[in-house]
Amino acid sequence: MRAYGLTDIGRNRAVNQDYIYYTQNPVGQLPNLFIVADGMGGHKAGEQASSCAVEVFLQTAKLKKSGSPISIIGEAIREVNHEVYVRSKSSPDFEGMGTTLVVAVIIGTALYVANVGDSRLYVIGDTMRQITRDHSLVEEMVSMGEIDKIEARNHAKKNIITRAIGVNSKVMADFFEVELAEKEAVLLCSDGLTNMIEEADIFHIVNHKQKTTKEKVLHLIELANKNGGRDNISVILIEPDEFEVQVC
Repeated sequence: MRAYGLTDIGRNRAVNQDYIYYTQNPVGQLPNLFIVADGMGGHKAGEQASSCAVEVFLQTAKLKKSGSPISIIGEAIREVNHEVYVRSKSSPDFEGMGTTLVVAVIIGTALYVANVGDSRLYVIGDTMRQITRDHSLVEEMVSMGEIDKIEARNHAKKNIITRAIGVNSKVMADFFEVELAEKEAVLLCSDGLTNMIEEADIFHIVNHKQKTTKEKVLHLIELANKNGGRDNISVILIEPDEFEVQVC
C-alpha cells in the first residue's frame, strides 16, 4: 500500500492545532499506524493537546508486547486521555485544552479504527463510506431527526463536540473493524477538510486514477483552502499499490 499525509494551517488560523502521524513500519506490535488529531483550546493549548496525544500514543504502543490491535489502541487512548487531562490542569494556559483523535491500523484486508471527537475516517472505492461517527452536538441532532445532513453542514453549533481527549478524567472511544475490499482507499481527516469540501468532491479526487497518492492529498488541501480554508486541514490517504500510477 501507499500512504501520504499532510497538515496545513488553512487561511484563517494563526496556529496549526492539528497534528498527524503515519508510518507503514511497525510501532510495537502494530504493523503500521495512522493518526489525525485536531486540538482545541486557547493560544497554544490545542497545539499542545494534539501533539501530546500523538506522542503519548506512540510511547504507549511501542511498549506493548502483546495484545490485539483494538486492545493496544484502546490502552493507548486511555493513556493519552490521562496525560492530556493532567496537562490541562497543570497551567492556566492549558485549561480546557483537548483534542479529537482518529486512529487506524491495517493488517491484510482488516482495518482497525478508533475515534474520539469529529475527525473522520472514510473507506473509498466504488462507494464512499464514513466509518467513524462524529461525537458532536449536530450529529446527535441528526440522529434524533431534528435536522438533516444538509442543514448540519452549516449549522451554527457545528463545532460543538460532545467527546474529546483530555477534557474529562476518562473518555470513551468508538472502535470499528472493517473488511477492506480490493482497491479500496482509506482517508483520515480533520473537520477542516470535510467542512470545506463536499463528500462528492472528495470521492472524485480520491478516485482520480491518473494522480498519485501525494497529488490527491495536495489537491484535497488545495480545494479546502480555495473554498475558504476556515480551519486547519489534515489529511492522510492510504491506497493499495494497484491503485497507483506507476512512474518510470
